[in-house]
Amino acid sequence: MNISMQSLMQSFTKVLAGLLLLIPQLSTAAPKIENWVTESGLQVYFVHVAELPMLDARLTFAAGSAHDGKKVGIASMTTAMLDKGAAGLNADQIAEAFESVGAEFSTGSARDMAWISLRTVTLPEQLTPALSTWQKIIASPDFPDTDFSRLKKQALIGLEAEKQSPAAIASKAFYKHLYHDHPYAQPQNGTEASIEAMTIEDIKAYYKQFFVVKNAQLALVGSINRKDAEKLAISIAKALMSNDKGVGEKAPEVPEVQPLKQAKVVHIPYPSKQAHIMIGQPGDKRGDKDYFSLYLGNHGLGGSGFTSRLMKEVRVKRGLAYSVYSYFIPMQENGPFMLGLQTKLSQTDEALQVVRDVLTKFQKEGPSEEDLKASKLNITGGFPLRTASNDDIIGYLAMIGFYGLPLDYLDTFTNTINNISRDEVMDAFKRRVHPDKMLTIIVGGEAKDKKDETASGQKSDEEKKTTEKK
Repeated sequence: MNISMQSLMQSFTKVLAGLLLLIPQLSTAAPKIENWVTESGLQVYFVHVAELPMLDARLTFAAGSAHDGKKVGIASMTTAMLDKGAAGLNADQIAEAFESVGAEFSTGSARDMAWISLRTVTLPEQLTPALSTWQKIIASPDFPDTDFSRLKKQALIGLEAEKQSPAAIASKAFYKHLYHDHPYAQPQNGTEASIEAMTIEDIKAYYKQFFVVKNAQLALVGSINRKDAEKLAISIAKALMSNDKGVGEKAPEVPEVQPLKQAKVVHIPYPSKQAHIMIGQPGDKRGDKDYFSLYLGNHGLGGSGFTSRLMKEVRVKRGLAYSVYSYFIPMQENGPFMLGLQTKLSQTDEALQVVRDVLTKFQKEGPSEEDLKASKLNITGGFPLRTASNDDIIGYLAMIGFYGLPLDYLDTFTNTINNISRDEVMDAFKRRVHPDKMLTIIVGGEAKDKKDETASGQKSDEEKKTTEKK
């Protein structure tokens, strides 16, 4: 049969067009989340994804740096030690056990949480040994002294290197001055003094206290059925209860974050041609009633790249910075609302003034209806891609479980964003964002007078009284 190339192309185009029409319908369906609790008390969150023979598993614990106490950096050190030895296997043997079956093991920690993750193929010859090695690490980590000494040296080298990084200096100063004596103020990677003083017994005690059933959530995503997921959850719970740990206890609640009472500017001298600037205040937390309104509003303020208001005013119109941004980091308690940029030292004052003016105007007037519509389209249009892979889903599942968010969070996300009005965004920003009580960190340039450390760039109360009516 003789078919012309033109006819083939026309047929192909029609089929492709039909497939493209189906994509939005297919991609908008959020994953179905199932939740149950094992007999021992382990919270389980499960999503069945049949398309690929893969399984992602993640245990999340309330064991981040907010629970370090006086042993600053111990959460990070504990998770870093987990694959260095377990059940008599050394680090090389553990790595080989995972690599031989194509599995990936990872750990990590943040301020609120710590996690232990596994990605593996679900074919029995790969799945069974991968899960066996994973559970050996969970049940019987060895925490070998030699590896601990090496990691301590690496941590100290890292801390020394941070002294040469303006970005690291600015970030640590930001959290320190924003949170004061709150646990969020502590550096996640510790201090030189805390790392030096840390012992292997401290690590063992931290793991025994916090990496327990009552303080954990298990997320499972992949091509296993509900029955197999339940069996796996029971097996993982048993691993967590080994070595006489039992089910343990839930970690203490993170203290409430106190708002800033006044503006503060901290200038940190650094021999550079640019100033690293961070501005912010305590923002919001997961499950906050204003979360979506603040998130949507900030998208147009400084969270959408070149289309954001900050980028237009600071970079496009004035060329004061290559990049400028703003975002909320919601945590268990109020995480930071943060604005940041780098600029030439000679332009520091001008850039700061522009950023403050933009924020103040946005806080008072909010986004235009046109800008709000554009933000909604941008956020909701890209949302399906953010739940397109197992890795994406496991991240959301762990977040939903850890912070106790509703199981329909992904299902309702798009409608929630679309239903927010301009008035709701304005109301949230007026109540929650305070441009006159911002912390400003500036790293770069020569030292300023000590008297200027907390007042530079800000008007005093008396000056405000005489200028506020202008």
